[in-house]
Amino acid sequence: MTDIPQRPDRLLPVRDTFGIDTELKVPAFSERDDHVPEIDTAYRFNPDVTLALLAGFTRNRRVLVQGLHGTGKSSHVEQVAARLNWPCVRVNLDGHINRMDLVGKDAVVLRGGQQITEFQEGIVPWALQRPVALVFDEYDAGRPDVMFVIQRILERDGKFTLTDQNRVISPHPYFRLFATANTVGLGNLNGLYHGAQRLNHAQIDRWNIVASLNYLPREEEVAIVLARVPGKATTEQGRRHVEAMVAVADLTRKGFAAGDLSTLMSPRTVITWAENCEIFRDPAVAFRVSFVNKCDEAERPIVAEYYQRCFDQELDESFARHALGG
Repeated sequence: MTDIPQRPDRLLPVRDTFGIDTELKVPAFSERDDHVPEIDTAYRFNPDVTLALLAGFTRNRRVLVQGLHGTGKSSHVEQVAARLNWPCVRVNLDGHINRMDLVGKDAVVLRGGQQITEFQEGIVPWALQRPVALVFDEYDAGRPDVMFVIQRILERDGKFTLTDQNRVISPHPYFRLFATANTVGLGNLNGLYHGAQRLNHAQIDRWNIVASLNYLPREEEVAIVLARVPGKATTEQGRRHVEAMVAVADLTRKGFAAGDLSTLMSPRTVITWAENCEIFRDPAVAFRVSFVNKCDEAERPIVAEYYQRCFDQELDESFARHALGG
């Protein structure tokens, strides 16, 4: 694994790099290292969220990105870091992450043929001492003991005390902190995110910037799906199918907002549907296994109606024909 460069050594124009109409330039690294994410050429940047993240990288702002599932929140941070060649490490705050994972713990190691106990740093002190963008995914699912560890580095000076070591760590000048969440610490209000916690408002208040990432306009979502599943872009029928898929997804989101559905299709689900079309060779069959079978049985007629409106074909009839080899 290569050493991480200690500081950015060039400025990138935002207009050329991210396609945003601004004269801003952002610090970046010339060399990539093993911690830099791979560039996804199909990724579409949301201008407002991109500018918020660039403020985090440029001005050392703590940035929290909030939005519904499947909108690409974590990918957004990674793809900005990828274009800046900025080392980036993601930590998913699931229920198995505990305080020792973040802070560190004593471990038995071999030194000179003898077993000794020494302290092994967790991800927080490791990242804090390096020019690394640390990203906490599922921020609103973290355990209370974990969240209070994170609260220490949200302070203005960001110093971190290792009490077991009687050591205070000052953050590297180019350490950056980001997080992604579905609910901005308000808990599972809409029933979509079981396990989401209500967060301490004093901690939420410490985030300098909160950006909201919503679903993309229909034409941009179509472009992303076609880029992810290029087989659909080779024929006019394939492109029409993707347009209809995105239209169905849009109806499920409106149905969810109106209270008609208890679930909705994310862009991730639309991409999965398109990929499954390549396997099953029928959009109706792929739709069933990608989304319909996840829905409440009482709501499936509504979803089938959405399909009929967008594909001009009954969902059950298409499925029956495919099953009979028609």
